[in-house]
Order: sequence, then structure tokens, then C-alpha cells
Amino acid sequence: MIDTEKRALRRKASERRAALFGRAAEAGAALREMFLKHVPLPEAGAAVSGFWPMGEEIDTRPLLLGLDKLGYRCCLPVVAGKGKPLFFRRWTPETRLVPERFGVLVPPPEAPVVVPELLIVPLLAFDRRGWRLGYGAGFYDLTLNALRRAPRPPLAVGVAFAGQEVDSVPHNEYDARVDWIVTEREAFRAEAA
Repeated sequence: MIDTEKRALRRKASERRAALFGRAAEAGAALREMFLKHVPLPEAGAAVSGFWPMGEEIDTRPLLLGLDKLGYRCCLPVVAGKGKPLFFRRWTPETRLVPERFGVLVPPPEAPVVVPELLIVPLLAFDRRGWRLGYGAGFYDLTLNALRRAPRPPLAVGVAFAGQEVDSVPHNEYDARVDWIVTEREAFRAEAA
């Protein structure tokens, strides 16, 4: 039942996001400003995971460049394999990215592995309670659930176009909420579940 609801919402959310993508360049700069103004950031020097945008995702590159300029150790996620949490490799503006499966650009194998204190998470759809819909592989759910068992769990911040918000995202016990959501229009702490 939940899987059917998620598939249906995934189709609608993809169509909605495609319609918003024309504003990607200006939205990326606005996202950076909202994020840096409102999200409680760790101390400079901390590791922060972003993601390299693909397809019609909101452009996170201005945010990554801004965080790098502020002295954060930025990193990007890498898929370890089906059913496994993501791991993260160091990224700087000089890093030469290489394609991995699914066409995602990632740092090369020689880039150091780091554990982020803050994760910037892609959203296909989201609601005010911090439930998110991804692409269906569960990588971020596995990763967030694993990292949240650590002594110092990271802050998870979902990013998307404001128009990707829905009233409610279907979820089950395997899904992981984000703590904050930032769009080109606003930043807010997720409501209690």
C-alpha cells in the first residue's frame, strides 16, 4: 500500500519538479542565502555533505561553494552498493569529479573518506514534518538511520524547490526524516512527527 502511494507520488513529484526547473540558476543562489542565514551550522572546519545536482534537482553548487569558502570540509556521497549506506568523499572546487552508476558525479577514489556532521539531502517531495520522498533506492534512509546511531548524530537538511512541498509524504518505519528543510523561499525546522 505505502509502496504504491510512493510510486504515484514519485511520478507526480517528478512532473512538478520538471516544471520548476526553469528557475534552477536563480533558485540555487537563493537556496544558498536561505541555508546560510537560517540553518544552525557546525563549527567551521566540520565536514558537511552536499550532493552534486543531477537532472532537474535544485542547483546545490552555489551552496557547496559558499560552505567551502566559509571553511567547511565539503564532501559528496558515494554509493557503496545496493542495500548499503552511502559513504562520503572529500570535495573542493578543484576536485575532478568522475561518473559513477546512475550517472551521478562523485569525487575520485583517491579523495579521502570523511564522516559528515551535517548532511544536505535531495528531496523529490517533502512535507512540513520532515518526511521526504527520494528516488526509491533507500540510500539516504539507510545512511541517516546508520549515522543517527553514532554518539554525535549529524543534522540532516533536505533541499528542494519550494514547489516540491506536498501535504503528506507516505512513510514507514524504514524511512528517515530530515531535521530541516530549505528551499529558495524559506528554511524551517521540521515539525514534530
